[in-house]
Amino acid sequence: MKQYLAIGLSSILSALLAVLIYRTFEQPREVVIRETVPAQYTNFDPMEVSKQRAFLSASPTDFVAAAEAVKPAVVNIKTIQDGGGLDLWGGSSVGSSSGSGVIISPDGFIVTNNHVIEDGGEIGVTLNDKREYEAELIGTDPSTDLALIRIKADGLPFLEFGNSDSLRIGEWVLAIGNPFNLESTVTAGIVSAKGRSIDILEGQDRIESFIQTDAAVNPGNSGGALVNTNGELIGINTAIITRSGRYEGYSFAVPANLARKVIRDLRDFGIVQRGILGVFIDEMNNERTRELGLKAVEGVYVTRVTPGSGAADAGLKKGDVIIGINGVETKTLPEMQEQVGRYRPGNTISVEYYRGGKKHSAKVVLKNKANGTSLVTQKNEDILIELGFELRNLTREEKRRLDVDGIKVVSIYRGSRIERTNMDPGFIITKMDNRPVKSVEAFLDGLKNATGKVMLEGVYESYPGEYYYAFPVD
Repeated sequence: MKQYLAIGLSSILSALLAVLIYRTFEQPREVVIRETVPAQYTNFDPMEVSKQRAFLSASPTDFVAAAEAVKPAVVNIKTIQDGGGLDLWGGSSVGSSSGSGVIISPDGFIVTNNHVIEDGGEIGVTLNDKREYEAELIGTDPSTDLALIRIKADGLPFLEFGNSDSLRIGEWVLAIGNPFNLESTVTAGIVSAKGRSIDILEGQDRIESFIQTDAAVNPGNSGGALVNTNGELIGINTAIITRSGRYEGYSFAVPANLARKVIRDLRDFGIVQRGILGVFIDEMNNERTRELGLKAVEGVYVTRVTPGSGAADAGLKKGDVIIGINGVETKTLPEMQEQVGRYRPGNTISVEYYRGGKKHSAKVVLKNKANGTSLVTQKNEDILIELGFELRNLTREEKRRLDVDGIKVVSIYRGSRIERTNMDPGFIITKMDNRPVKSVEAFLDGLKNATGKVMLEGVYESYPGEYYYAFPVD
């Protein structure tokens, strides 16, 4: 018995000695689990690259490192508006507004909300270290309430984009702003919901697919950063729902994956390149779900397909229920709008949908407002706005039915030069100064070289004969 006891004690001592030696000489190792992302870029561009990891919220929830890393890249933005009038004392009336912004590149590009700078003249930026700069407006997108400005500086601290798709309900996030030159404010909360629409934006092209959090966001924090516990930018704080004017537990941010595409367009083109699917859509409900024999009230119902659009070319029809874009589930209308909003005209996307109770997939080439696939420039957009109308290319069906080549007038702005010609929407322009017009691009090219007066010739689908309209060009 004593012999067995001695052998047992010897084995235990040997094991303990082995563990002690291993811990003394073996270095600790870190295991990192991440999604594999193929190398696509040779030059670093913070607006092009994002960390595409799908991770659980970091634990333990120690916010110190994330806050310290993010604060230097969050700035205060102050705009000064000249009212153009006189006050009671004979001076000019001047107003101002204040908000926050996020530095997204070391050479001075800053993203903020459109509502922070939309009425501003001068735009002043104060960094976290109190340095002050005057900013240049690069572009705005009211449809997502985003704006891009730039200051002349180099070597600035900036935030990298995270993957907002990887956010999970209940994950910890930080809201960081720089309101009223208070240097910075940091609040914490969790992700309450994704794909929220709260009907605060205007316009036909609006995209509301907000990240909802309960992190405290007050006036002056608009345009600030929403970051995960790794310090990665996963949203731009935009709005709160409140009855008192103060934070009441609901704050909303534009997702980083959408923001990155919008500001990249603003940087490269001065205008957002919006790819259009070409469908009119509505939310699913219980009645539609029962009629179509589907199991869950999910997806986006197609009420109409625009003739000649990418959706029409791909075979989508009224009554289809879109359930995914490029493999990403779109259970609600805002989620689908966000996914499509990440792409430009000419991009091909995969659309998953239900028809007749069966799942289908189609490749759709997105188009622009003119029903083409070319990218729009700020200059071309400005020309049409100045003249006062919106144009698009004719569809194949319209060309066949009317037996003409040309472009169609979609809408006319009040008080514009085009309205003063008495032209009506629906007019089909076939010639400009007696030269055939076959596309919006060709029409714009012709306008660039025009002088004096321009004569447009064309037809209306519902009225016989040809019509002529003339307007001056500068």
